Amino acid sequence: MIQSADRSDSPTPANLAYVEMLYEQYLQDPGSVDPQWRREFETWRNGQPVATFRTQPRFRPRSIFNSTGAPGNISASGMQAAPSQTSLPGGLPAGDSDVILQHKVDKLVRNYRVRGHLVSKVDPLGADINPQHLDELDPGYYGFTAGDMDRQFYTQVIPGGGMHSLNEIMSHLSETYCRHIGVQFMHIDDLHVREWLQSRMENTQNKITLDRREQLRILTKLTDAVIFEEFIQNKFLGAKSFSLEGAESLIPLLDRAFEKAGDLGAREIVIGMAHRGRLNVLANIMGKSPQKIFREFEDKDPHLYIGGGDVKYHLGYSSEWTTRAGKRIHLSLCFNPSHLEFVNPVALGRMRAKQDRSGLPTRGEGGVVFLIHGDAAFIGEGVVQETLNLSQLPGYTVGGCVHIIVNNQIGFTTGTRFARSTVYATDVAKMLQSPIFHVNGENPEAVAQVIELALDFRMLFKRDVFIDMYCYRKRGHNEGDEPSYTQPVMYKKIRARAGVRDAYLSSLLTMGGVTQQDADHIARRRTEVLEQELTAARSEDYVARPQDMEGLWKPYTGGAEAAIPDVQTGVPRDRLSKLLMKLTEQPEGYTLHPKLQRWMENRVQQAMGEKPLDWAAAEGLAFATLLTEGVAVRVSGQDAQRGTFSHRHGAPRDYETGDDFCPFEHLAPDQARVELINSPLSEIAVLGFDYGYSLDTPDGLVVWEAQFGDFVNVAQVIIDQFIASAEDKWKRLSGLVMLLPHGFEGQGPEHSSARLERFLAMCAEDNIQVCQPSTPAQMFHLLRRQVLRPWRKPLVVMTPKSLLRHPQVISTLEDLEHGTFERVLVDDPSETPLDVKRVLMCSGRIFYDLLERRDKLERNDVAILRLEQFYPFPTRRMEEVLSAFNPKVELVWVQDEPGNMGAWPFLKSLSYHMKFAGPRMRAVTRKVSSSPATGSRAAHLMELEELMRQAFEGL
Repeated sequence: MIQSADRSDSPTPANLAYVEMLYEQYLQDPGSVDPQWRREFETWRNGQPVATFRTQPRFRPRSIFNSTGAPGNISASGMQAAPSQTSLPGGLPAGDSDVILQHKVDKLVRNYRVRGHLVSKVDPLGADINPQHLDELDPGYYGFTAGDMDRQFYTQVIPGGGMHSLNEIMSHLSETYCRHIGVQFMHIDDLHVREWLQSRMENTQNKITLDRREQLRILTKLTDAVIFEEFIQNKFLGAKSFSLEGAESLIPLLDRAFEKAGDLGAREIVIGMAHRGRLNVLANIMGKSPQKIFREFEDKDPHLYIGGGDVKYHLGYSSEWTTRAGKRIHLSLCFNPSHLEFVNPVALGRMRAKQDRSGLPTRGEGGVVFLIHGDAAFIGEGVVQETLNLSQLPGYTVGGCVHIIVNNQIGFTTGTRFARSTVYATDVAKMLQSPIFHVNGENPEAVAQVIELALDFRMLFKRDVFIDMYCYRKRGHNEGDEPSYTQPVMYKKIRARAGVRDAYLSSLLTMGGVTQQDADHIARRRTEVLEQELTAARSEDYVARPQDMEGLWKPYTGGAEAAIPDVQTGVPRDRLSKLLMKLTEQPEGYTLHPKLQRWMENRVQQAMGEKPLDWAAAEGLAFATLLTEGVAVRVSGQDAQRGTFSHRHGAPRDYETGDDFCPFEHLAPDQARVELINSPLSEIAVLGFDYGYSLDTPDGLVVWEAQFGDFVNVAQVIIDQFIASAEDKWKRLSGLVMLLPHGFEGQGPEHSSARLERFLAMCAEDNIQVCQPSTPAQMFHLLRRQVLRPWRKPLVVMTPKSLLRHPQVISTLEDLEHGTFERVLVDDPSETPLDVKRVLMCSGRIFYDLLERRDKLERNDVAILRLEQFYPFPTRRMEEVLSAFNPKVELVWVQDEPGNMGAWPFLKSLSYHMKFAGPRMRAVTRKVSSSPATGSRAAHLMELEELMRQAFEGL
């Protein structure tokens, strides 16, 4: 039975929902409610109190706005209203009480806030994208008639509050939520956030008031956008430009956004966008000289791009923006490929690096990310959801991102009916506690209102915000396509339209604030500038220059590894010992997990030189030595703190409280910043984010670790389009490190291979480094070399799994004190190299199997060579090592992987061009296969035995 609640003698707005629930319960079973409530309900007729119950109101109205001006709780008016004279189908019978009538109005208000966007006029083409009538926005649905529209109700929807007619309330709500801006914000759980948005929108009817200067600026930016596109179409007939035509409002939107961001304190802006409209943004927002853009159309400088470069609408740019108030903002438009949306996490990573470098204590201050999306890509690409999921995570947040969806209502040739299963392209954004503004792109002042409100929201609440700007695409997917093949009706409407600039000018002329002479002068001036720029671009005196590294990147270089001298990466033993001991310290009273006590005791013994170093100790010392040398370290991955295989324990938890403590943060007072971040279950977004982070951290160690190396194939786009090719395409360097656990150990096809062959297939022009270190010391020197050399290339490391605890995979403090990373290691047990009959060449885990088998067979005439760096391939070192053996010695490459995978396809193609190998080099591999490995542990061991047999047979 439902018990009685603390209540007054009559329903109030504060308890009305509770009373209605009790009454429904009473109707189903009178005995289920408290006797006091049962007696109350017995006096009711038709679901309402009898007249005597409402003749003397016992409560007073309260404003929905609190003392600070923020929205509060709606309450009933407390005034007696004239009863309706008739009973309406679907509505309340005659005799509704004031409480019930006010409650109905309150429900109507709420439904405008929740559902008003569905009938807003956001589509410039006038298509019925949503229902044009909703019952819940119709007063008749609640029992009101035309005669009730002048009835007074209490509301604070209208500024000033007080009593207003139902007609006034509905008109105000319609203007706010159903005109050229539709808003989805009632899914936000935080009441304070919803009330702030309600107040901002309802107090102004979601409109902005612009003076003549601001209107002229919008008109100027629209003119710039329109004239630029027309100029390109006229001067470069048939050339692909992926024009912005139909969505030119993006230019005044960004212009106003950057001005606003500067006023709110932003000093850095990072922009990620696809190719549509990119040239227009470069010219009219980023400040790239049209002369350079036209020169790229002319394609008269092929010597700069032989074998490399990218199309003009993939290029990035950096510049300085000075606001009208004199504030300077650095703009960075990210380079990106045609793979739509994959630039999103890259842009966020860049901003996070900028924020970390500036040392700002609060995320989001000083820098803003703007991501410009296409509607079809935003809903269609999974990387969008992965990126949104990063928005509030401690290791990845940037304090909110401004998302602008340029909604062309078409994807390539596909209409919305076939492109999504949702009402809006932005519906995936409802996963966040953020507002979504749908705005008509042909109403520039509505666009201006939305960006103002969006930036205020982002800066105040440090959350993402979404602007879904409805527009259209004037031409096909590119300028050579005929769009009416697939969208004939849409393109009839588009061709009949005058365009956003003409429509806005017409409205300004009507208002009288701007003259036709003003508009003509703006257009004429812009055309003259473009003509001058084109003449200069076509001049024989034009000198094209390659892009130089600037700013943070000036001390660093790319190019060939051979031009870069090796560096000594060793560290004095005393310092190593002290740092390793520091890594064993915990705060007083800290309770370590019982199983880690023994682990920590071993580390103390390693620090004292009483035990050799394992992999975790050497890796930890690489991080610690760099941190105390002023090098920032960031490591992220799905188990980055503990390590997938429980080897790292970089931030062990207190066994009693669950609190964590990161000893890497407490090595020295003046050490560099360190982050060990457990990432979400994502490869694409997280790897993209860390790659972006590396673009603005050339002087730090940025590491992404896969849970298993096999999972890296989920992020193949980031690897192919950014990591492996960015230097060639965009002259952008990165020192990102990818740790990929790799090794065939009977764990099945998805836990064996990091697809070494794929990385090697992408190797050319010393674009990346691919290594497989086999000892802790090698890992130590490799990580330090990555930062201490001025050479910046992505580093792909095939890291071990079982070798993390293998008794023979050890090093000493002396191994870390001296030397550097060795690209080739040789294990030769013979008295003289000339006695060697066979050289078994290998890499990684299988070395220890070969070593064990050789010792078992007592074959001192077999040398084992470990290739620790696959690429850039150490040709000179390999020839030097092998020259010590008999020129006719057998060379056998042995690998765990099938013959069509691993390093063999790469080495086979190289061997015919190398003095040391030639056609005499053969391979021992698993048989070719479409899958990397068997799922049977027993079968794995049988295959391994066969590899060992083949490696040593015939001797």
